[in-house]
Amino acid sequence: MPLSVTTPSGTTFAIDWAVWQPTDTAVLTFIRRDGQLLLILKKRGLGHGKVNAPGGRLEAGETPEQAAVRETQEEVGLTPLGLRAAGRLEFAFTDGYSLRCHVFTADACEGTLAETDEADPFWCAESDIPYERMWADDRLWVPLMLRGRTFEAQFVFDGDRMLWHRLQTEPA
Repeated sequence: MPLSVTTPSGTTFAIDWAVWQPTDTAVLTFIRRDGQLLLILKKRGLGHGKVNAPGGRLEAGETPEQAAVRETQEEVGLTPLGLRAAGRLEFAFTDGYSLRCHVFTADACEGTLAETDEADPFWCAESDIPYERMWADDRLWVPLMLRGRTFEAQFVFDGDRMLWHRLQTEPA
C-alpha cells in the first residue's frame, strides 16, 4: 500500500516502498577507535556542509564493500580494516531523487588521515557526536549502530527536513 506524506508546502508525496527502486546506491563507513568515531564535514555534493561519515556512490561493477574502502581512501586517506555491515538506509526525496545506503563499521584502519576537496575529517568522542550538524535521521540509527545492532530503515525527506521514517532493528 502506498504511503502518502504531506510536505510543509502542502504537496502530497506518495511512495510505494514495496516497488521502490533507488536512483543511486551509496555507502557510509564509520571507523571506530578507542571510543572515538571518524566523522567528516562534507565539502560538496549531497549533504554539503553537514557532518557525516566517509562515503559515496558505488561505481559500476563495484560491491558495497569495495565502495566503502575506496570512498574512505579517497575522502580521508585511510583504509578501513575489518569492515562489517551495520545496516541499510533507504531515502526518498520529494524532489524525485532516491538513495539506498549500505552502512559499514570498522574497528581499525591504516594510512594517514588527510583533508581532501570532498571532506574535512575529524575524530569525535562517541559520547559527543554532533547530531545537530548531521542529517535528521542519524540520531535515530547511529546509536543503534554504536551498540552493535543491525538495522534497516526508510525515510522520506523534503530537502533537509525528515517527513517520515520507519526503522527496524535486530538485537546485537
